[in-house]
Amino acid sequence: MRRSLIPIIKLMFVLTALMACNTDAASPAQNTGIDQQEDAVDSTPTTRIIVRVGSQTFTASLADNATAKAFKARLPLVISMAELNGNEKYYNFSSSLPSNPATAGRVAAGDLMLYNANTLVLFYEAFNTSYRYTRIGKIDDVSGLVAALGSGNVTVSFTLEQ
Repeated sequence: MRRSLIPIIKLMFVLTALMACNTDAASPAQNTGIDQQEDAVDSTPTTRIIVRVGSQTFTASLADNATAKAFKARLPLVISMAELNGNEKYYNFSSSLPSNPATAGRVAAGDLMLYNANTLVLFYEAFNTSYRYTRIGKIDDVSGLVAALGSGNVTVSFTLEQ
């Protein structure tokens, strides 16, 4: 009996070591909410983007994650974003971006997130939610964001900051 447990114990140690080395594995802290997800600013030279809505211009800081990098690779981007729930605008990409969704808990005005793997969402009102999103970035100063986005569908452009 003792001899049959030794290979199992060795296998458990090897599997534990392999899991610890996997950088793609989500830690429990990453799954507790969006604010604890990969929120650091992207360390590449262009970490900020320009978001234009009509005559209003906003800057946004990108998160340091695969989703933000894939989004950045699609820029420049001019899209028509649809109104939803009186607190957000959304756009469905024809192809998916990498995602690592986490329960948001509280969404803030200016949050730029990915819902599922293909829906870009720009929030202009803060609220609590149990939905799961992957953070892309956040508008740095949301002053005038509500007025710029208005109550209907709107054309929004996303470009790299020069």
